Amino acid sequence: MVRVAAVQFEHQAGDKSYNLGRVEHFARQAAAAQVQLVACPEMCMVGYWHLRRRNPDELRALAEPADGPSVTGVRELARELGIAIGAGFLESSDGQLFNSYALCMPDGALHVHRKLHAFEHPAISSGDGYTVFDTPWGVRMAILICWDNNLVENVRACALSGATVLIAPHQTGGTASRSPHGMRPIPLSLWENRHNDAETIEREFRGPNGRGWLMRWLPARAHDNGMFVVFSNGVGRDDDEVRTGNAMVLDPYGRVLVETSAPADDIVVAELDLDLVGLSSGRRWMAGRRPELYGILTTRTGNERDPRAARFATEPVDG
Repeated sequence: MVRVAAVQFEHQAGDKSYNLGRVEHFARQAAAAQVQLVACPEMCMVGYWHLRRRNPDELRALAEPADGPSVTGVRELARELGIAIGAGFLESSDGQLFNSYALCMPDGALHVHRKLHAFEHPAISSGDGYTVFDTPWGVRMAILICWDNNLVENVRACALSGATVLIAPHQTGGTASRSPHGMRPIPLSLWENRHNDAETIEREFRGPNGRGWLMRWLPARAHDNGMFVVFSNGVGRDDDEVRTGNAMVLDPYGRVLVETSAPADDIVVAELDLDLVGLSSGRRWMAGRRPELYGILTTRTGNERDPRAARFATEPVDG
């Protein structure tokens, strides 16, 4: 068994001190619940959607290297509490910026994943490698950030690399999708009125712009690859959009072990029974793969676009 927690919280744009305080709050709560790993959201240390409005100099001022004060603060907290803590940050490295996620281990080890499909700003580069690693608990894990999880190849690559637990930090829900049947924005007024009318905003969070959208694909990533998925997300105001939270943990059959639809900062805790992996449908099906048939997966078709062009395209994709 491995005991994990998924967190949702409303960050403050550019306020690293406040955001680190929220990470610490939930890390201490997780440690008190005897959790071994707690996952906080994508880019939660600096905020997310406001980054698209910043100029490159402002982004560089917000960014830090992986050994900068923000990640160092999380690493020190992980050592103090004796648990692993994951948090998203804006990374600067060799003159480039990355949407990155730092998983700080209780023994001082650090695993940093750079989002493979970054679209937030032209100055933010995409990473070029998978982040799969062993842990002190005898389980191999991987990290994929937000859109990384929407491409089935990425999750399968992590599974084929031996990962059985996927840490999946997001800032999603309530986005203005270009797809006719994709997500739609949730009015900010509903979030701002949540203390007077919690029922309406909770209904939105559970509906097609929140949980309903997640349920179209997130359980499939877990089921088809025989993996546990630890889904963390922002909640509440994110610049001019509303994130829907829905923090949850899924098992290798795609079943939701625990979740929240609270319109508030929240944490959910689950026990991962690793014995479920070996005979899960996804793992058995993967054993029947025929790799000699899959060359098309690594062959360019001519329809490929960079992440920003794909994310913000308005014209149909030629099939």
